[in-house]
Amino acid sequence: MKYVLMFVETEQFAADLAAMDDAERERAYGRVGQWFTEHADQVTRHVYLMPPESATTLRLDGGEPVITDGPFVEGKEIVSGFAEIDVDNLDAALRLAKSWPGCPLVEVRPIAAT
Repeated sequence: MKYVLMFVETEQFAADLAAMDDAERERAYGRVGQWFTEHADQVTRHVYLMPPESATTLRLDGGEPVITDGPFVEGKEIVSGFAEIDVDNLDAALRLAKSWPGCPLVEVRPIAAT
């Protein structure tokens, strides 16, 4: 079964990452890279997203579509990337998500069958 793990950064996580020196930051990124290597048989695709200020939002809930710069919500948590995984069930997806060494929140969502 396929799921998406959405990696969510918090303001505190971003501040902690920014406060690290270069060596600490490289070690943190190294742990994330190692996680992807260790789970390469289950991760079918992964993407890091550009920061939220690079977003463009298209609102379709009225007459004419409205395009605005920036994310569609103001928030203290942002999705910074995602990985598509192929595992047996939700329990397996949750076990994988629990081992994530990066940002502090991971949303697990099944992918709809097409």
